[in-house]
Amino acid sequence: MKALGDVVLLTAALMLSSTAAADVLSLKAENDIFSGGKDGHYTNGLEGVLTFEPEADHWTRDIANLIPGWTSQDLGYAAYRFGHQIYTPEDIEQTDLQKDDRPYAGLFYGGLTLMSIEQLASHRETSTFSLDIGLVGQGAGGEKIQREVHKITGSDSPEGWDNQLTNEPFVNLGYEKRWWLQSQLGGLEMEYGPSVGGALGNLYTYLSTGGGVRLGQGLSRSISQASPTPDLGDVQFFNPDGGFGWFVYANLEGRYVAHNMLLDGNTFHDSHSVDREDLVGDAQLGLTLMWDRWQLSAANIWRTREFKGQNEPDQFGLLSLSTWL
Repeated sequence: MKALGDVVLLTAALMLSSTAAADVLSLKAENDIFSGGKDGHYTNGLEGVLTFEPEADHWTRDIANLIPGWTSQDLGYAAYRFGHQIYTPEDIEQTDLQKDDRPYAGLFYGGLTLMSIEQLASHRETSTFSLDIGLVGQGAGGEKIQREVHKITGSDSPEGWDNQLTNEPFVNLGYEKRWWLQSQLGGLEMEYGPSVGGALGNLYTYLSTGGGVRLGQGLSRSISQASPTPDLGDVQFFNPDGGFGWFVYANLEGRYVAHNMLLDGNTFHDSHSVDREDLVGDAQLGLTLMWDRWQLSAANIWRTREFKGQNEPDQFGLLSLSTWL
């Protein structure tokens, strides 16, 4: 598994050495403590995203040519993403296997996201494609990271990591299409509209649909906002036009989940698993602030029960800070 980590790091170095001049660096953190939720289930996630407008001869345009219905000219933005996530049952002080709660799991990944944007008379359309490669299991270091963080913060020591999912590489594809109707409301810019999407891979396989709204001043400067897991396809790009801008946003999404390794257990080995709920819904409410070369987003996510026997729905928060390099 060390070889897989070396490949990811080498790929990251090659990608970062070939970016365009106009780069936006984003750091995203997701944690249940941000929203006052319980310490458990999806308990922590960190992600770095480098978003840019590819040059005419950039290699990502060759990838765009391979996507059905796309051409290299359609590609507006690309992003490199690297992240780590931790999942645990609610009671982390138990050493025994908790059959009725979700498995312990750590994962790390590297990903590529491509986005096309078409601006029409009264609305814009965005299409997003993502490819992610990573590892679930001991090699992802979830146990060591959580133990060290809890030691520093004086939190309860996690004792059940011997029951975590075993090492398994994953490859996942994702796609989302959004329609943003554009109008004015009381002197403020507004965008709203539906979305459809899905994912295919041995980490996640699902179909999704939903809708969102964004309302504020200077809204046109920002093409999107940070999206919560399981969407691994963040593209966070904004124009540093100067001055102050802001917008609030809300999003609803429903997913029909055919596979989730983090609940279904390892694909090729026996491991802890729970009975997954096929239908899962998210509600997201957030605020984004922009100033010159900076963009800050904060959001709260409410998620319906993901597996049978789950005591209550989950809640976690999201913070994202972006800046032009």
